[in-house]
Formats: sequence, structure tokens, C-alpha cells
Amino acid sequence: MPKRARKSERPAAATTGKARSKAAKPVLLAGGNPQIAKADGDDAVQTYIATMPGWKSDLGRRLDALIVHNVPDVRKAVKWNSPFYGVAGQGWFLAFHVFNRYVKVTFFRGTSLQPAPAGGTARDARWIDVHEDDFDEAQMAAWIRQAAAMPGWGPS
Repeated sequence: MPKRARKSERPAAATTGKARSKAAKPVLLAGGNPQIAKADGDDAVQTYIATMPGWKSDLGRRLDALIVHNVPDVRKAVKWNSPFYGVAGQGWFLAFHVFNRYVKVTFFRGTSLQPAPAGGTARDARWIDVHEDDFDEAQMAAWIRQAAAMPGWGPS
């Protein structure tokens, strides 16, 4: 009797186009946050932003453009299902995360910002919850410039 091939040695089953596109579509976690694989670079961040549901995707594009405009050499990555922004040699200064009713923008040294963001605080971090109709672009740009100019969190 011929020996049966191990599962790992069997040829992979053919995948239909429909199955492939279904597998490639990112999943939204509880609260609508996109589940995106950890990766460095703009492509991963743009995938995350494109997957943000509803009005939050537009806000993500606006935030990303504002960060790039104010910090031209910004480094980007997706970590823990959130886009991170940093400066080489200084660490990460900002990340954002999707929730049902808002997008939480966290500044890792936010307690040093003037004025400090009105949201919550954890150690040195400070965040602000941005809702559909309350994005203050001028204030956000000021915070981004301040945050990028100081040492950030962790290696970038």
C-alpha cells in the first residue's frame, strides 16, 4: 500500500478569485478598528486608512496629509492595529485608533504639548477623541509640529 503524504507535503488547493479577494479584505475589529498586519511604511498606513469605516476614512486621510505636510521626513508604521508616526532617531510621536463614534489621536509626549489635548492621560501620553464634526485642523497641526520636535516613544 502506498504511503500517504503528510498534510504539509500535499499540494495546496486551488483558490478561486472570489476566495482570494475575500481573504485579502481586512477585517474590522470591535468598534470598527481595521485589523491590519504589523508593517513599516506608508503602504501599511494607507491600507489601514482605506479600511477605516465611513467618515473615519476621510478623517484618516486628512490626519495623514496634515502629518506629512508638517513633518516631511515622517516615518510610518502600523503597530497594534494603529498607524504610528515618528521621526528617525527620536521615536514615535503620534498614533491613532478607530472606535465606534470617534478616532482617538494619541500624542506619546502629549502632557508636554501647549495647550495639552483635552482627552485622557496615561503617563506622558495625552489623547483627544475626534468626532465626525469636531476636527480642529489648525490646533492639530500645532500639536503635530510640537510633538515631532521632542523625543518620542520607543525606537522609530
